[in-house]
Amino acid sequence: MSATSAIRPDRAAPGLPVLEVGFRPFFLAGAVWAVLVLAIWLAALSGLVDPGGSSYGALAWHAHEMVFGVGSAIVGGFLLTAMPGWTGQPKLAGRGLALLVGLWALGRVLMLVPDLPGVAVVAAVDLGFLAVLSGRGFLQVRAGRNWRNLPVAAGPLLMLAGNALVHAEAAGLASRGAELGAKAGLAVIVLLIAMIGGRIIPAFTRNWLNNTGRGGPLPSEPDRVDGLVLAATVLALTAWLAAPEAMATGILAAVAAAGGAVRLARWCGWRTLAEPLVWVLHLGFLWVPVGLALAAGAALMPELVPAAAVPHAFGVGAMGTMTLAMMTRATLGHTGRALVADRVTTAIYLLVTAAAVCRVLAALAPALAGHAVELSGGAWMLAFGLYAVAYAPKLWGRKVDAAG
Repeated sequence: MSATSAIRPDRAAPGLPVLEVGFRPFFLAGAVWAVLVLAIWLAALSGLVDPGGSSYGALAWHAHEMVFGVGSAIVGGFLLTAMPGWTGQPKLAGRGLALLVGLWALGRVLMLVPDLPGVAVVAAVDLGFLAVLSGRGFLQVRAGRNWRNLPVAAGPLLMLAGNALVHAEAAGLASRGAELGAKAGLAVIVLLIAMIGGRIIPAFTRNWLNNTGRGGPLPSEPDRVDGLVLAATVLALTAWLAAPEAMATGILAAVAAAGGAVRLARWCGWRTLAEPLVWVLHLGFLWVPVGLALAAGAALMPELVPAAAVPHAFGVGAMGTMTLAMMTRATLGHTGRALVADRVTTAIYLLVTAAAVCRVLAALAPALAGHAVELSGGAWMLAFGLYAVAYAPKLWGRKVDAAG
């Protein structure tokens, strides 16, 4: 997502800057919801609240809202901003964007108290957001004949399919649909990170190294190695969904993890330690091969690696870190500010990393689970809360002059 790309609006510029382009309202709303979801979940663990009602249950609600609440908001904000630039098509702005944000927000409210409107109403509203996002992406790819981005446009559609499984179980139409659906949605987000990260991480790293006059090796250009590793990642994630305990899954996941590590090493992340805005992209991507390695361990050595470690490495690690990395970078770049991380932004990255490490450790070492889960939840809320507080004025206000 380029910070300088010019995107034609659907209509006259809206009065509110926050409705000028998709990343503004969705990044802000997603960050606020990320804080609230963890706060509600920790309260549920203490027996204080019961989100999800009898239709979904607290555990399914938590998994659903992390993936299809927080995750879909950030994915939506990114694609609504990046797709028009990639395809040369109009962006969604003003009233249309406000209505889409409202549809997403209504889904969050209904998922909290689903027993009141009923599962059918909740599912229709919640699935409606991803349906609109998916349809718009496909239309823009077709109109711009930008077939390269067809797999990216398919992301929301695949997430919609996983989300439908969650609602199907609540409606009594499927067994274990909530677990499989949440995992499927998470796998799609991980795959989007693997695909889009392969474009932007080496490009942003190369730009920073060139702009700062650093000699030495530069990140490799995308080539056949990237394509092979992506194919292995697709196979490994599919196997993880279909048969997570199978030996074949362990082998595929191990191959994909090794390939992801090789791919990451080719992007020269160790040369970016002077700029957190760049190294955090490499750190966020690192959680993809880490999660795949844990999936391999859970399949091949289940006595040593609990299966619960995998979704938390993918969710808190890959999704949490990479979304905050892109949210901070896109907000700075698209609002005319310098692409440099200040102390607050660096603290955001350190906090989400602590949240991921603590949560995975809690799964790997049950004796530490109680305190580690609390520490993870607290660090997660601080990370997204800091983003919401520090970046809200940038998201809500008008673009500034680069010189200012």
